[in-house]
Amino acid sequence: MSAELQRNNPLHGLKTETMLTELVEFYGWKILFAATRFKCFDVNPTIKGSLKFLQKQEWARLKLESFYLYRFKRMPKPNDVEFNLNPRERGFEHGIVPLSPMKLTIESIELSQAKAASAFQERQNEKRHSNNMRHRKEQGSKHPMRDAKVKSQSTTSSKNEPKYDPSNPWNV
Repeated sequence: MSAELQRNNPLHGLKTETMLTELVEFYGWKILFAATRFKCFDVNPTIKGSLKFLQKQEWARLKLESFYLYRFKRMPKPNDVEFNLNPRERGFEHGIVPLSPMKLTIESIELSQAKAASAFQERQNEKRHSNNMRHRKEQGSKHPMRDAKVKSQSTTSSKNEPKYDPSNPWNV
């Protein structure tokens, strides 16, 4: 990636310690824990201890860098080509500047996570349904009455199934 594009990446040349310090000063440990679910942000959180964890666990550092880019700096989401790149490898068009940090509360984070979980579940159900339909077409319908009954049960149960509610994790 060219140096010109990297200069427009807020992570370019930024140490993990500096990034973490900025996030803690703005959001605090509780918000960071709610957003990332890193235990080092919940149980006796310190910059030194968190840095040790982030240096050992690359996936955690990448998650925190994404949080920094898209929630704290509010940079545009990556396109399809850059989505699979690490946050430090992504470039942004010349002239795009970071915005002010997103205001977050524990409730807003939980709601966002619940929406994401619900959307993920819907995508999984659609994928499962399309795979089942493809499989039935390939196999040929051997039991048309049973297939119709299964289809009617799956459509009624998914319509009546409530969305995930973060205040009621057991859905009762």
